[in-house]
Amino acid sequence: MSKFDSDGSAENEWEDRGDLAWNEFDWERYFREQDEAVHRYLGFYEACKGSPDRIDDVAELMHWDSAEFETDDPPETHGASDGDDEEDAADYGASGEIYTLHKNPIFVSTKALCLSLRRQWELIAVDGHKVPQPLAVRLLASLAQGEEQAVQAVHALDFGDYTMAVSLFKRALSALNATLALLNDSAIPSHRAVLAYREEALPRLFDLREIWLRVIAECRDETDRPVDDET
Repeated sequence: MSKFDSDGSAENEWEDRGDLAWNEFDWERYFREQDEAVHRYLGFYEACKGSPDRIDDVAELMHWDSAEFETDDPPETHGASDGDDEEDAADYGASGEIYTLHKNPIFVSTKALCLSLRRQWELIAVDGHKVPQPLAVRLLASLAQGEEQAVQAVHALDFGDYTMAVSLFKRALSALNATLALLNDSAIPSHRAVLAYREEALPRLFDLREIWLRVIAECRDETDRPVDDET
């Protein structure tokens, strides 16, 4: 699969690694680093938003075009060695190269774009004079539903269940279409703040849709591949 692919072997990786010598502080530091990756993606996206190829441009800036995301094999730091388990676990903890869902490019791009959409909406939705409150609630709920379904789909990718991932991404796309419908309602032109939000939101929504559709296509390619082709 492509640079957006997960290797689908997370369960085996955790089994191979044994007990990780990480405490709560280590994990908090790790999660903060992954939060920074989401904001780094947004920074690159803003810089590239005028490009018609911005999805691919940002992926390249995030170094998702590297070999790590071009194969179905896990990065070398993921695998277990035949040496001493304690030394291996210590090296693993020190390297910072642990793979979790939070490193998955689909997860990062989805979280980043959804964060941008939600954050911009919240700035205006709290003001009843700018946004009708029923619309404020419905759109926020629609955004949250799409993000939740997409994150569940990435979980399915990480476990190598591509048909489940397709089903969940389709649910995410359904929620995204509901968001588009809300923004295209006939009453929207009478609310200038909502119109301004829609102008910024539509490219992000379409980019989310493009990312999810690409992954769906790749998942279907994987499920349609004859078993004899697998090595």
